[in-house]
Amino acid sequence: MYGVSGTGSVVGEEMGARAARVRALAVLRVRGRALGVAVLPAAAAVVLYAGGVTGHMTGAGWDTARWLTTVLALVVLLAAAAVALVIARSRPAVTPTVELAETSAPDLYRMVRDLADRLGVPAPSAIALTPDCDSWLEDRTHPAHASGRTAGLRRSTDAPVLVIGSPFLWWMRVGELRAVLAPVVAGTAPSAHPDIAAARRFVQGLDAAVAAPRTPGLDPASRLGAHAIASVARVLLRLSRGHAAEMERGVAVAGSERAQAVDYGIRIVAQEQVGLAYAGWDRLLTRVALPAWRMGRWPSSLDVGVVAALTELSRRDRLAEGFATRLGERPACDLLEEPGAVDEAASLLAARLFHGGPAEAGPDWAPVDWSQYPEEVVDRKWRSDAARLHQVLDELGVLPPGPGTRTGPARATADGPTLTRVMTHLSSRPEADAGMAPEAEAQQDGTPAARPSHPAPDPADADADAPGELGSADGLSAAPGDLDSADGLSRAPGDLDPVDGLSRAPSDLDASDGLTDGLSDRAVDDPSGGLVDAPDDLDPVELPVTNPTADTLAAALTARVAREEAAMPAAPAPAPHTAAGALGGDPLPLFPLQPPRTGRDLLADHVTAMVCCAAVDTAGATPGLDWLDGPALLVGGVRNTDLTARVLALVEDGDPEPLSAWLTETGVRPEKPVRLV
Repeated sequence: MYGVSGTGSVVGEEMGARAARVRALAVLRVRGRALGVAVLPAAAAVVLYAGGVTGHMTGAGWDTARWLTTVLALVVLLAAAAVALVIARSRPAVTPTVELAETSAPDLYRMVRDLADRLGVPAPSAIALTPDCDSWLEDRTHPAHASGRTAGLRRSTDAPVLVIGSPFLWWMRVGELRAVLAPVVAGTAPSAHPDIAAARRFVQGLDAAVAAPRTPGLDPASRLGAHAIASVARVLLRLSRGHAAEMERGVAVAGSERAQAVDYGIRIVAQEQVGLAYAGWDRLLTRVALPAWRMGRWPSSLDVGVVAALTELSRRDRLAEGFATRLGERPACDLLEEPGAVDEAASLLAARLFHGGPAEAGPDWAPVDWSQYPEEVVDRKWRSDAARLHQVLDELGVLPPGPGTRTGPARATADGPTLTRVMTHLSSRPEADAGMAPEAEAQQDGTPAARPSHPAPDPADADADAPGELGSADGLSAAPGDLDSADGLSRAPGDLDPVDGLSRAPSDLDASDGLTDGLSDRAVDDPSGGLVDAPDDLDPVELPVTNPTADTLAAALTARVAREEAAMPAAPAPAPHTAAGALGGDPLPLFPLQPPRTGRDLLADHVTAMVCCAAVDTAGATPGLDWLDGPALLVGGVRNTDLTARVLALVEDGDPEPLSAWLTETGVRPEKPVRLV
């Protein structure tokens, strides 16, 4: 009937639907057992009263048992009624979507109905879009959706709502979209079964009851009761979770088997486009949209950006060369009457879900077109990051290099923010700065000074250079006689080892050590408290390289960013069951894109922004947009790709040479002040 190879499809479909119904009955049995447990004390009380009436259970003991059982039955029945009421009245979570009325997408509705007719299943009751690369059927038949609903939350009594990922409409062709939606639409047949529908409503109610304690505005007593009800719902949900998962798996199997009769060959090719669209969408959100959202701008056509990103991918990757040829076919977005308005609504919803922006546009939350992205987002981001970096340097008391006397922030303001100031600070060590000679501080060539290997000695300590003293690095001294006899060690200022800062003089070694005068000058700590020779194959270059200056600056920068984020007004929680906030009072963003950045990552981003500002102001470079990598620096109209490694060399290793060479090659003047926001 529906199969393409004998009766295999029909058999598979029947097996999937039968398995789904069996699991649905198992879920309903959990509900029935819970109800049986609730009425068990009442049944016991009825038996006790019946025994008393018939004269079989008489006496003081039986009377006491009847009273206790009656009280217990009343308490249990009241608690069960409260749990049932909360489960029935709780509003299950509904995916925030952009509703598509039939008047705004008549061709899309016509295609879905035709697909349902070919599959022999009920057509979905409505169509909605979500800013994600997925499609599914969403059951909105719970009674809680009947009251107070809006256009964004329509209750369906006949069939679930078809939710389509908006990137599919722009990247896929019409035939590909129909092939991808076929197994999803085929799931309406088993979903219409009464047992499956009842099991879904029960599980949805339990899931909503678990979240009842988070309802805002509850008094302490009500919140305590909500916690108790949530505990009961959590137990019931744990008992029915496995059966519910197998039920949904059976529904999916039945739909997949039934859909083999429609566009099976095209669906194999279309699944490749699903994976490609997902990769492009994820890249667009994390690399392109996220910087704009952080700047208070939201791209108004993210779905159009997916097409541009995947087209760029097809140009760069030889494995994707054939994908660009598909663009000549009719895209699925032509099924919409106003694709631009739908794309803008989906883009705003994506900003809310993934970043937590306001529900409406405003002065601090404005849409931005792709043509305005370089100026509105890239340039503003670079200059705001550069300004923050110099503010942190001012807080740390880092003075700009240059002629004259360095007497505080007034000098920094006079010289202006320069890239040389940043590079000089990151390429110097704290101990080197403390002991730097005045001649080195007075460099005027505008290039970062080389790092000295050892700090300059203090003349005041010239008379204290005794053989038994420790170096000035730790500020301690000890005579040879003051050392513990078990150590048999003495330290001289010039013998400090660069690896561990410790060394032993061979003349002070105890004979019991069994060491000769040929002791290596590289020594490492021994767990027993002494020092032993380092292995001969220990290569100093394998040791981790640290940059204390960068660590200090990164910590201060991270603290400042945290203060700025804390000072920003929190995004308001979505109103319950609105078109853009259907998940109740959950905080936004619901799905944050990236984990918090480390201090080094944050510092590298800010230093890169400073370099880009200097390149734009002094070398004629321009900000640009790369569809796969986000903000880009265009030098001579060509995207620069080797700046990141040079900045990391400065931040991680304190080595300014790679970046200085790039600045010289590009014609950037690091000593010139840059314009900040």
